[in-house]
Amino acid sequence: MEKLVKVRGMTFGEGAPKICVPLVGETLGQLKEEAAFLQTLDADVAEWRADFYEGVEDIEKVTEALSEIRGLLKETPLIFTFRSAREGGEKDVSPEYYFSLNETVIKTGLADLIDIELFHDERAVKAAVEAAHANEVAVIISNHDFEKTPAIEEMISRLKKAQELGADLPKIAVMPETPADVLRLLEATYTMHEQYAKRPIITMSMAGKGVVSRLAGEVFGSAMTFGAAKKVSAPGQIAAGELKRMIGVLHDHL
Repeated sequence: MEKLVKVRGMTFGEGAPKICVPLVGETLGQLKEEAAFLQTLDADVAEWRADFYEGVEDIEKVTEALSEIRGLLKETPLIFTFRSAREGGEKDVSPEYYFSLNETVIKTGLADLIDIELFHDERAVKAAVEAAHANEVAVIISNHDFEKTPAIEEMISRLKKAQELGADLPKIAVMPETPADVLRLLEATYTMHEQYAKRPIITMSMAGKGVVSRLAGEVFGSAMTFGAAKKVSAPGQIAAGELKRMIGVLHDHL
């Protein structure tokens, strides 16, 4: 890995994995409560999972809510994410609306990072990356498989593709059926990190069996992990404070 990613004084790609806490409120009131509560936690990054928000199909409501969240989070780095239902999110929208929404958020300057899903039209993904970088917004290009854990070569291929498309932080999350699946995810992470990564990567194995992958990122090469505040946004997330303590123990012994 060659390139570190710095956002609001937070450096991805060195030291212990950064802990991201998602905001999953359905209403603006809930989101404001979550954002205020997040400030009491020892989290490094916040992610607004906008697909949970009841007003997400109204771009004006999204930008208004984003402004409120940004004000409450102060200097905490913020990721904007609309997760499609096909990748484990709460709803689907048209590709046209998906990219229009993300482009609008990028131009507000209120989000520090934007999550773009890998399996969209390649030209549209590249255009979103270019728009983000033109507005000094970092890009996560992500893929989530809630059905299975692909072969090691396939997971590496997806991470490499995200990197080729311009991701500052390529990401993959997969679902394990057996402990061997978790080992495959960890091997793919280590191989990508050691042999192909030109920037930090984010990987995880979900659900209970995959919890170890959320803790051991510093060992295998994942730069960020996700913990929960009041409500999880994906299977296997554990409380942010508990996650911070466990990652700290590992970090102190490396």
